[in-house]
Amino acid sequence: MHARSALFDLFGDHLRSRGGRAPVAALVRLLAPLGVTGPAVRTSISRMVRQGWLDPVRLPTGPGYALTRHATQRLDDAAERIYRTVEKPWDGTWHLLVLEPVPSRAARERVRSGLGFLGYAALSDSTWIGPFASAEALGLLDTEGVGHARFTARDDDPRERAALAWDLDALGEAYTEWHRFAAELVADPAAHLPGDPDTADDEGAFAVRSLLVHEWRKFLFTDPGLPAELLPADWPGEAAARFFADEAGRLLPAASRFVDRCLADPSVPLGSSAAATPTAPSPEPIPRRSAP
Repeated sequence: MHARSALFDLFGDHLRSRGGRAPVAALVRLLAPLGVTGPAVRTSISRMVRQGWLDPVRLPTGPGYALTRHATQRLDDAAERIYRTVEKPWDGTWHLLVLEPVPSRAARERVRSGLGFLGYAALSDSTWIGPFASAEALGLLDTEGVGHARFTARDDDPRERAALAWDLDALGEAYTEWHRFAAELVADPAAHLPGDPDTADDEGAFAVRSLLVHEWRKFLFTDPGLPAELLPADWPGEAAARFFADEAGRLLPAASRFVDRCLADPSVPLGSSAAATPTAPSPEPIPRRSAP
């Protein structure tokens, strides 16, 4: 697991609901069960500061880092998609963006990856389609200086349109593969994580839940969040989402205890399984619902 991704997961899954800040020592200790080294954590923190995701802060327990406003908004939005807390009704309208030429290759890549992350698909080099309008997409285009026009449209067979715009077969296979991996992870954590994690103790539960969330979070970049009426019958994302909600919810109390212990005392020894009463609010519970 890359340190930068692990930090985003940690801030989004646990620290966002605890003030969005933590001492450096706690960040290093929290990522140790995932096999992320201290130097890798510190290097990634420095990069995230330069990229505008984190700000250095002085905390009572020592130097630390806090989420910037932009990072907090991005993680709030991501949490809605990861935990699928918002059911968006679809009115049958497609939202289209027609872009003016983007001269810079780097800017083209940023626009392409950014629009894909926000749930749009490219119909051509200049035209993108999505089931929902995104204010963040407009902000992205403005930041990159890309002129654009916006349209809404309907068609006679929106399910066929979705199948043409997105590779739903590949996405469905990815959900099936994730479900297989996740079931193996829960059954045999030691096969996928360093050390000998045991979900019966807090540190082991934290490690397993962290990897579960880490792998699930990758669907942010591949699943556009299509409404159910645009998806094939027996969509495998539904079973995968139920499994994720059940297991992530089951592991959350123990994982939260471990986070609170490390925030209070980053010198917790590796492999320690003693539990403590939480000193900060746990993340919001995960509601059960089908995948979009």
